[in-house]
Amino acid sequence: MKFPAKKSFLRSSIHLVLVYALSLFVSCGKGGDSPEESNNTDANGSAEWWQKNQDEGTDKKKLRIAFVTNQIADFWNIAKAGCRDASKDLGVEIEVKMPPERSATLQKQIVEDLVNSGIQGIAISPLDADNQTAWLNSIAEKLHLITHDSDAPQSNRKAYVGMDNYKAGRMCGQLVKEALPDGGGVILFIGGMGQDNSKHRRQGVIDELFDRKRPEKLDTKTYDLDLEKVLDSGKYQIIRTILADGQNAKAKAADAINAYPEMKAMVGLFEYNPPGCYKALEQAEKLGEIKIIGFDENDVTLQGIKDGTITGTIVQDPYQYGYQSAVILKSLLEGKKLEQAFIDIPPRKVVRKATKEGEVDVDEYWADLKAKKAG
Repeated sequence: MKFPAKKSFLRSSIHLVLVYALSLFVSCGKGGDSPEESNNTDANGSAEWWQKNQDEGTDKKKLRIAFVTNQIADFWNIAKAGCRDASKDLGVEIEVKMPPERSATLQKQIVEDLVNSGIQGIAISPLDADNQTAWLNSIAEKLHLITHDSDAPQSNRKAYVGMDNYKAGRMCGQLVKEALPDGGGVILFIGGMGQDNSKHRRQGVIDELFDRKRPEKLDTKTYDLDLEKVLDSGKYQIIRTILADGQNAKAKAADAINAYPEMKAMVGLFEYNPPGCYKALEQAEKLGEIKIIGFDENDVTLQGIKDGTITGTIVQDPYQYGYQSAVILKSLLEGKKLEQAFIDIPPRKVVRKATKEGEVDVDEYWADLKAKKAG
């Protein structure tokens, strides 16, 4: 799917997306495969009731669904905007919940509370899919459950809304090749490795740099999962992978700058990693000397691309994660069945000046993003 970037096309784009999403449902259909097989917070996370807050006289029979993230981040505020617009367009109540930190325990507590409140459908980004499968299955027995952003392909979720993270990782690797055409040492920064998307995304970068073919079937058990092991293709070296979350992204990046003078590029695989790398390099007065390649659309990342200090970033479409999740859950609650279980929202490359297919100008992309967030 391609969405126009200009604000004047925003509402028509939303309605076209709605038509597209509804076409994924039929009265009877076949399942599909996964590609891999705010600051308003409290102890239970950030929440917003869109339709309920807008209309105090809301019908008590209005469908109630929830969108659960894996933590609080600017990335998820964009998804929240998609939920907001879906609530208006579809006439459903959508509760957006964000765990205050990356914790599977807190995420589980939030979901259990939602179930007890009588919520009818949940879209979740699982923090630890491998160890959450049995629990997710127990939730799926009680209501309609889908995943977004990161999948749990072994669970009984009805659908996955997101991108092919392995493919996105390879696209990121292509940006690294453009930044370092002669090769060199690279360090990867990522928020965690428990999630399905983390493993596939990271491996995609590695396989692209090492010119490996895409496996016929993606199996995380065959991946290069030793984060401290140096991986060397002869031309490119993955010096190591550093776990860095939103609280310590800059500090971990600064430590790497001091500890690994051979590092030629820093690759941030979660939304808050590229800004952390940028700020650390800025403080060390090494912007431009060490390349930055990113993921997602943090304002610091986009400004860096605009200024020429960041090579580019691979973006998802969190707005559509929120919007499409609502469309799917509403349709399931209306008794419709999925024609396919993978709702593909393709990744894109955001660069300073687009010259190749699949690339987007940073100015054009940023203008569209601001329009969506503003509503």
